[in-house]
Amino acid sequence: MTLSIRNIIPILKAQFQGDREVAIIDSVSIDSRSLQNGENTLFFALIGPNHDGHEYLSELLEQGVFNFVVQQVPDALVGKANFLIVENSLEALQTFAAKYRSNFTFPIIGITGSNGKTIVKEWLNFLLSPDYNIIRSPKSYNSQVGVPLSVLGINEKHNLGIFEAGISTVDEMVHLEKIIRPTIGILTNIGSAHDEGFHDAGEKIKEKLKLFPSVDVLILNKNRTIEAFLSPKVKTFTWSSDDGKADVFVMANEKPDQTELRITYQKQCFKVVIPFSDQASIENAIHCLMLMLYLQYDEAVIQARMQQLYPVEMRLKVKNGIHNTRIIDDSYSSDFQSLKIALDFLESQKQYKKKTLILSDIFQSGLSNDELYAQVSFLIVTNQINRVIAIGPTISGYQRKFPNGMAFPTTQAFLDVMDTIPFANETVLIKGARHFHFEEIVTALEEKTHETVLEINLNAISHNLNFYKSKLQPDTKLMVMVKAFSYGNGGYEIAKLLAHHKVDYLGVAFADEGIALKQAGIELPIMVMNPESTSYQSLIQHGLEPEIYSLKGLNAFVKLAEEKRLKHFPIHIKLDTGMHRLGFMEADMPQLIARLQQTQAVEVKSILSHLAASDSMAFVDFTLDQIKLYKTLSEQLMEALQIQPIRHILNTSGISNFGQAQFDMVRLGIGLYGVSNDEDEQKLLEQVATLKSIISQIRVIETGESVGYSRRFMAERLTRVATVPIGYADGISRHWGNGHGYVTIKNKKAPILGSVCMDMLMVDVTDIDCKEGNEVIIFGKDPSVMHMAKVLGTIPYEIMTSISQRVKRIFYRE
Repeated sequence: MTLSIRNIIPILKAQFQGDREVAIIDSVSIDSRSLQNGENTLFFALIGPNHDGHEYLSELLEQGVFNFVVQQVPDALVGKANFLIVENSLEALQTFAAKYRSNFTFPIIGITGSNGKTIVKEWLNFLLSPDYNIIRSPKSYNSQVGVPLSVLGINEKHNLGIFEAGISTVDEMVHLEKIIRPTIGILTNIGSAHDEGFHDAGEKIKEKLKLFPSVDVLILNKNRTIEAFLSPKVKTFTWSSDDGKADVFVMANEKPDQTELRITYQKQCFKVVIPFSDQASIENAIHCLMLMLYLQYDEAVIQARMQQLYPVEMRLKVKNGIHNTRIIDDSYSSDFQSLKIALDFLESQKQYKKKTLILSDIFQSGLSNDELYAQVSFLIVTNQINRVIAIGPTISGYQRKFPNGMAFPTTQAFLDVMDTIPFANETVLIKGARHFHFEEIVTALEEKTHETVLEINLNAISHNLNFYKSKLQPDTKLMVMVKAFSYGNGGYEIAKLLAHHKVDYLGVAFADEGIALKQAGIELPIMVMNPESTSYQSLIQHGLEPEIYSLKGLNAFVKLAEEKRLKHFPIHIKLDTGMHRLGFMEADMPQLIARLQQTQAVEVKSILSHLAASDSMAFVDFTLDQIKLYKTLSEQLMEALQIQPIRHILNTSGISNFGQAQFDMVRLGIGLYGVSNDEDEQKLLEQVATLKSIISQIRVIETGESVGYSRRFMAERLTRVATVPIGYADGISRHWGNGHGYVTIKNKKAPILGSVCMDMLMVDVTDIDCKEGNEVIIFGKDPSVMHMAKVLGTIPYEIMTSISQRVKRIFYRE
């Protein structure tokens, strides 16, 4: 893409304010945090329910960005940059992408449905890439923003496009259709995803079909309900396993690790073997097969290529590595668009200043190798990568273009000498095309721990954060609690993401938690909610801000601050308005004021209190009395000291139930991690954590035999027992055993048999078709931590914070 501002103005019907109409644009951005933004970037300041891109224009201007699409120009920036002023910046981005799309006439495949879109897209890319130069949506960029960004990646060398379109409610698909303008349509499975955005299944189907009004052909599983909503003008190419009127009839013979598809098409029959046996993969593979038939591929080619289909990994994972390294695992794809995304993710999650990139040959860029690797080199330099390990016959030839470049012709050549290459105190992004088998590099660099893992969905963290931000007034600050290892989910990684989202404060319980975050490079202000006097020296040394809740604590801290000749060191005064746990009582106010008036060593940065019953509408009057008392006492303190500190009293449930008391800041805790006390609100939050393990061993016991300590389970039938390597030392309550609790295997409940052991538990899999090594869900969607808490008579906090540190945390972004 190379366009001038002068040409873009009429496309957007924008009012221009600036003096450089001839400015050249070669990239588009919506993310102010990307290191890839520069003088040739056109930044669209998008406004959403939880964010406003206009807030970051000054920061972008300092970084060298000069061209902006905005809905209004901030007064402070008038005359300092090029501004294209539009009514709606999102619509402007979509209009721009649609116009750009119109410059290309090659075939475009548009994919939508409830499930399988990304997998079908990736498999089609694999199946067709030997014959086409393909541009496709990176990862699952299928939203109102993701689709235009995907389409803007097209260049003149591409000759086939594959784009997916995802919607969550009505009147969205019409915008995506204008941008994608598919010539070939694929409708995947229609399931329950996003049902809440539609009145009924019919409305959802009609909305999905709005992607296909102008396609040459629509590929779908023959279905009377769907066909009832189809325009007769749309030509279809259908398949079925039970309707002989379909264009292609498919019979599936499922085996343990593969499926044989028997295809009947145009009076010819042939077989195709795919390496999957689950129903979802079979259906996704058939959609791919249908496209190959439509494109008139030879049967032998179809058979050979489909047998090589593979599981698609759609997540960027963050893992602990050897020698104090952090591994970002993106070892299943290597294309230019997804490299940009991975580098942005690296920047948002890097724990160490040193950054290493292990990168394979890049395919299907649509550029010559010289052009491609020049652009890759620019990306790497822009993202301040310290070292590049290039693997592949092509990329190796461009080793000199990369900082501290090393080159290897194959993955094995690198693995053969890896022990001689130092990896320590750095973040390593591993990104490679699938056939390079970079998963072997991940295995070699990954810290070795046992097979139980807690997976943390960073997208869900961002969603929940934005959900609560949407409840705040524009000028209300936000503190997020990351105490207790971020409620068991992982400290640094969550804190880094929150810094990326520019929250105002982090809250921890004890000094050591805050020190660990500071030492890991977190620069956000951190309040220590429960500081011990023995930690005051360390607090000051590391720039942590203590909550002060007693005269004894205040006197001790002030004495130390004065000895160190500090001036205006920030402290936070805690008032007890009814929780009766910590804090200054109303009777303490005269002494508190007097002591603070006597010193300049400290400064009251904030005044806070804590609500005792904000989650219960049965105690509304009590909570309102707390808020009233807090307001009175905080105003008394402010008037006496002539200060304007930050005031905050609301916790997560307070944000939802007592929004009128936001004051200057609120404190978000358990809600960030996807847990609410309100059933309706719970439906709007996303699940953050999934605790997984595997089946270690399966045995069959006879009627009358027992399982576990004290023979607490006695078999009443021939019973198939699976052992799972997780126990109470990992944080699973013993009360969850003996038939009270269950795990999920192959989407079926497996009751826990007998007592939970220290490192293991046993479950009944008599009625589940499973084998050793299969995945086991301990908690996540089912059972949820809310359900577990209800059964155990406790709260989700206890379950989440009980998960042992020996359980490996894996952080990922979809």
